[in-house]
Amino acid sequence: MSFSESVGVSPACGALGLARSSYYRALKPKRDSSTRPSPRRTLSGEERVEVRDLLNSERFCELSPRQVYATLLDEGRYVCHWRTMYRILAANDEVRERRNQLRHPDYKKPELLATGPNELWSWDISKLRGPEKWSYFYLYVMMDVYSRYVVGWMLARKEQARLAKELIETSCERQGIDPDALVIHADRGPSMTSKTVAQLLVDLGVEQSHSRPHVSNDNPYSEAQFKTMKYRPDYPNRFGSIEDARAWARRFFTWYNEEHHHTGLGLMPPSVVHYGLGESVRVARGVVLSQAYRQHPERFVRGVPSVPSLPEAVWINMPKEEVSATPDVMESVTEVTSSGSDGGDKSGRPHPISTKRVSQKQGQVEALDLVH
Repeated sequence: MSFSESVGVSPACGALGLARSSYYRALKPKRDSSTRPSPRRTLSGEERVEVRDLLNSERFCELSPRQVYATLLDEGRYVCHWRTMYRILAANDEVRERRNQLRHPDYKKPELLATGPNELWSWDISKLRGPEKWSYFYLYVMMDVYSRYVVGWMLARKEQARLAKELIETSCERQGIDPDALVIHADRGPSMTSKTVAQLLVDLGVEQSHSRPHVSNDNPYSEAQFKTMKYRPDYPNRFGSIEDARAWARRFFTWYNEEHHHTGLGLMPPSVVHYGLGESVRVARGVVLSQAYRQHPERFVRGVPSVPSLPEAVWINMPKEEVSATPDVMESVTEVTSSGSDGGDKSGRPHPISTKRVSQKQGQVEALDLVH
C-alpha cells in the first residue's frame, strides 16, 4: 500500500510540500505536443498558396490585406479573413512595417574577461567644468581593467577622434602591446565608434568592444573611476584654465596609480598589481600580521588574520553560468584611471608634439605628456 493510500492524498501532499493539483496532473498521461492536430476550419495547403499568390499579384501587391479583403468583398468574392492573410504573409516573412521607421538592431551584451594586466582595457571621456558657464575641458582616460592601472590620459579642449587615436596609439606603444593580445572596451560615443579609431585598432591588432546603447553598466570600471575622481576632497567645482586642470589631473593620477589602496585589488595600489609585485606585497603583509598575532593572540578571535587575495579574474558582464559555477571570482565595480595630456594655446593654434619623459619609481612606466 502506498503512502497516499494509507494516509490520504491531501495529508501526503501536505507532508511533502506538494500541491494536490500537481499530484493529479502527474497521474494523467502526457500528450505528444509534436503531433498537434490542425483545426478543421484551417485553410488547406493549396488554399494558402492561392491566397499568398493573390496578395503578391500585380493588382494587390501594393495594398494591405485589409484593402484586399474589402476589395474582394465588393466584387462578391471571399477567400479568407484579413487576419488570416496577415498570418500567411508572416509565415513566409513577407510582412513588415511599410513606413520608413528606424529599427534598432539587437545589440549583444559584451562579456569580457581579464585574468592579467594588458588583456582588457577600458576607456571613456569625461567633461571637466571650465572657468565660465558652458565651458568644458575633455578628459580622456585609458585604464587596465584587471589592475585598474591608468595606462594613459589626455586633457583637451575638444573631443576629437584624432586625439583618441593618439592616446590609444601612445598607450599601446608604452605598454608594449603585442598584436591580437588586447581588447579595448568603450561606450558608443562619437570618438569611440569613429572610423579613425577603428582603423587604428585594426592596424595595431587590437580587438574593440562597445557597450550597448544607454547601458552604463556595460562600462562600469571607467564610470566608477570618474566617480572616484570627482568625489576627491580637492576636486574643484570649476577649473580656472586648462593648465590648472592638467596640473590637478597629474596629481590625481599619480595618487591613484601609486598610493590608492584599491578594495578590488586586495587593498593594493594599481601599479603594484599591474607590474606583478602583488604576491611579494602579500607575503610581506602576511609576516606583519603573523607577528601581530603572536604578540596579542587574544585580539584575533578567528585565529591568524589572512591577507586579502588578489583577483583571479575580472569580468565585464560575467555570464550567468560563470556566476553560479565560480561565485568567489565575481569582482565588484570599482575605480579606474590613466596618464598623459592634451590641449591648445589661447589662440587655438596647435603646437607641435613635444615629449617629456620623467623617470618614475621601480614598477611604474615613464610618464608621457602630449602637448598640442
